[in-house]
Amino acid sequence: MSAKPKPDWKRVAELVQTSRAMDAIEERELVPGKKIFYQFSARGHDMAQVLLGLHLTHPKDALCGYYRSRPILLSLGVALEDALGSAMGRAGGYSDGRDIGVVFNYPNAHGASALPMCGGVGAQYTPTAGYAQAIEYHKSVLGDRTYDGAIGVVLGGDASVATNGFWSALTMATTLKLPMLFYIEDNGYGISTPGRFQTPGENIAENLASFSGLKVLDGDGTAPEEAAYLIREAVSHARAGRGPVLLHLRVPRLQGHSFQDTQAYKAKETIDAEWACDPLPKLKAHIVPALMSEQEWGTLQSTAEERVRRAAQVADQRPVSDPASVTRFVFSEEDALQDEGGLWNSFYSAPRMSDAAKPEGARINMITAIRRTLDHELAVNPRMLIFGEDVGPKGGVHGVTLGLQEKYGEGRVFDTSLSEEGIIGRAVGMAIAGLMPVPEIQFRKYADPACEQINDCGTMRWRTANRFAAPMVVRMPVGFFKCGDPWHSQTNEVQFVHSPGWRVACPSNAEDAVGLLRTALRGNDPVMFLEHRNMLDAASARRPYPGDDFALPFGRAKRVREGGAITIVTWGAMVERCEAGADAAGVTADILDLRTLAPWDSEAVLASVKRTHRCLIVHEDIGTAGFGAEIAAVVADQAFLDLDAPVARLTMPDIPSPHHPDLMEWALPSVAKIAAKIEELVRF
Repeated sequence: MSAKPKPDWKRVAELVQTSRAMDAIEERELVPGKKIFYQFSARGHDMAQVLLGLHLTHPKDALCGYYRSRPILLSLGVALEDALGSAMGRAGGYSDGRDIGVVFNYPNAHGASALPMCGGVGAQYTPTAGYAQAIEYHKSVLGDRTYDGAIGVVLGGDASVATNGFWSALTMATTLKLPMLFYIEDNGYGISTPGRFQTPGENIAENLASFSGLKVLDGDGTAPEEAAYLIREAVSHARAGRGPVLLHLRVPRLQGHSFQDTQAYKAKETIDAEWACDPLPKLKAHIVPALMSEQEWGTLQSTAEERVRRAAQVADQRPVSDPASVTRFVFSEEDALQDEGGLWNSFYSAPRMSDAAKPEGARINMITAIRRTLDHELAVNPRMLIFGEDVGPKGGVHGVTLGLQEKYGEGRVFDTSLSEEGIIGRAVGMAIAGLMPVPEIQFRKYADPACEQINDCGTMRWRTANRFAAPMVVRMPVGFFKCGDPWHSQTNEVQFVHSPGWRVACPSNAEDAVGLLRTALRGNDPVMFLEHRNMLDAASARRPYPGDDFALPFGRAKRVREGGAITIVTWGAMVERCEAGADAAGVTADILDLRTLAPWDSEAVLASVKRTHRCLIVHEDIGTAGFGAEIAAVVADQAFLDLDAPVARLTMPDIPSPHHPDLMEWALPSVAKIAAKIEELVRF
């Protein structure tokens, strides 16, 4: 039996000294010189991170860190001028100056990639779990043996183990036996809050010692041999396919939380004790004189300092990005493919598509239309997978995914734990790994716990300057049905329009649902696909299936009725009510179904208003700051001189959806209310 390889201690020392030199030049020169605005020292965390990073040699490995994770980036090969230039907010680097310098990413073509870090504490866990699940998908479903032995590694401080993301990822990793390493760096503080407020007993490893399906390791991250042994054991366990492992290492935070933090909340004795645990002197004692002389150690240190100084000079010569370019890469752009993430980076070629419907057979409801589209896309795209709460054997609470698990197997259509943050977070990691995840959130209100992941996913392309993207399609039932209530009947689509980077679709009928869903599933951006509950089986929403090639572009409204008296702009369940309202008013209305809200077809709306000279906007969401306000503002701004009446909105009042049908109908824009408003505007 061969001996286990020992670390390259000289390389470890080089990288730790480099990390220390970077911290020093930032603290002594770049921050005081106002060239860096946010600085987080890694002193004390550095040696163990470097030891871990040198183990991440598999080309399909990926890690996701947090704001004190620069040492592990150095071990992956990140250029010093990129790291320092990113801290300065200059062009190039992690984000072209769009994001804080410590919020990093690293698309690594030659080894482990660093997934885009998130600014929120604990938000790194579920995307890493999703990436680890994607490793298993590539192996077991796609038969790609290049993923054998690959792992997902997530770094987090001790305070982050109190977050929802940590526990959701832990549930995923253990129940699915994922190749994932939770690396917890315990410095005893979350900024100024001691660990006793984060974790009972102040040691997450002790608390999880009996956690089923999880190997737990615990030790001193400042002792070179002990840290090296524990890290090697943790990585080996995860690589061997024996399930996830949690490695808890105690390390000191030798500076404040950030440069501005004076640590006045710590007693002098505490600070002295932390400096007594500095891993750098321990590392030196471990390798001098056993592996190098005192002179060689000094040369190594001075060389690192000189390399860092030269890199800082190079970084300081980099310009600030052109401010006019800051609006690029909110969405995908032609001829500018992201470096990592999405189907389009995975040799995927979309089948032929056409926006010309070829109706087949009898009229079908939206449930059947969506299911048939998902079925076809699963058949032609092996990288697509569907998951969420109850989407498997039950077929979803609305029956949309019924029979798909039986047809395609549990590897591609599966149930998840009850964690919306986990559902969306895992989809992010899967998308970065080149899959097309289709997560379902059961009801609009249930998306609230996932909003951090939703926002982070949407901004990923922009904040990494097109280095990473996570295209996915989130299916979400919205709106009222036979009754209402504050928990299952919310629409609030405007929140997703306010999340940059998300395309938002809200079809009102089966044909449009097919076309928009197919475009989303073959696209290169994250899409929020809103399925209105009242239209899923509504007779008015039924259409013949438009064919397996049918796909609709986003941002193109549909003229439902053509008329000259008034323009009515609407979407979702209000389309059929607006048609009935126009009939009741006896008016020839130009009724536009927007179909998508991000982007929305302002050109069609303005052209119609300039012809009819009147505009009514009808939507189910509440009035204050609803999406109708945006439409009204654009019409008032760009078609004011064409108007013969004020721009009007008809919406829900600013209340949650009432439960009893009579109360709900009173609150909703009814046919009678719409007809009355049409008559009022036409008479104006």
